[in-house]
This record gives sequence, structure tokens and C-alpha cells, in this order.
Amino acid sequence: MIGSGIAAQQLSPGNVGLQLLENVVAIVTALYAIVVVLSPISGAHLNPLVSLLDALDGRRSWADAASYIPAQVAGFAGGAVLANAMFGLPAVNLSTQERASWPHLLAEVVATAGLMLVIFALARQGRERFAPVAVAGYIAGACFFTSSACFVNPALTLARSLSDSLTGIVPASVGPFVLAQVVGAALGYCLAVLLIPKKVASDART
Repeated sequence: MIGSGIAAQQLSPGNVGLQLLENVVAIVTALYAIVVVLSPISGAHLNPLVSLLDALDGRRSWADAASYIPAQVAGFAGGAVLANAMFGLPAVNLSTQERASWPHLLAEVVATAGLMLVIFALARQGRERFAPVAVAGYIAGACFFTSSACFVNPALTLARSLSDSLTGIVPASVGPFVLAQVVGAALGYCLAVLLIPKKVASDART
């Protein structure tokens, strides 16, 4: 995400709409491939909120979910440093993009709620095989229909503060964004539980 944001700025200077389109295409195609490859290994847990809600849903132990979080944070931070280095920027290049306005925070609640609804609706129906295309498709749409540009992941949000690019976020905005994501995740999960009771999920697997 960060690398494609830097590339988009360099390829299409002054054209924000085209930059966003280039960035989104790179994000969703790479995300689809990553989820397909990692799903059989770790469940493709890239998001601490997904890991914690997976434990709450009884699909993974709390110990496993907690052990994923340091790896998620380190992985995204390392990716930010690598992206900066690939484009000849300082390894840590703190973002200056202010994002913590009320419209942005509301959008982040909506974006995160939608993502969790997609993920846990599929999981509770026993249709996890559709997750790669569903998650990639949702992220593609949410990048355009939300004003926050769809961060939806605390580990990724922190990493995006390390690069002053199209996809960056000023460090002071990270805390409010993460709080909005937590609220959105809770809402999305509750909607999944409300719409798809456990019994329905069990029946779908038989």
C-alpha cells in the first residue's frame, strides 16, 4: 500500500484521482494474492482486529490471537521501512497528512464495520473460500466510498504513519483512527452475529 502510494505520486503528479486509482488497483490485486497464499498457513491474519474477533467467535484461541499481534505490527512497520527504502526515501519518513477529522473518523467506523461484516459473515456461514475475492473487492470499493480511504487495520495504520506519502497519516491521528476502527469492528461483528446465528454457521458446514 505504501509503496504503491509513493509510486502513484511519482507516476501521476498533481492528479489525485488517478493516484488513488493506481494505488487501489495495486492494493487489491496484491491483497487477493496474499490472502490466497496465506489462508492455509495462518488464516491470512493481517489485521489484529480480525485475530481478536476470531478468538471471540471461538474459532481461534486467545493465546494464538495475541501471538499474532506483534508479528502483524512488526510486519507492517517493516514493510513501511522497506517501501521507503525502495523509493530512495529515509527509512522512517513520518507522515504529515492530518486525517483525524470527524468525517474521516466516521468513515473509518463504517469502513471497518463493513470489512468485519464481510469476513465474519463468510466465516459463520462456512464460506471462507470466498474470503480472498470478497475482502479484496470490499477494500477496493471502500477506498472510494469512504473519506478516510479505508485504513481498517490498527497495525497498518501505525505503519502508514512512517511514510510521508499519498497513503500516510500523521502520528497524532493514529490513536483516533485506531479507536474508530475498534468501534467499527465491534459493530461489524455484532451485525454478523445478529444476521448469522451460530446454528446457521454449523448447518452450512454439514
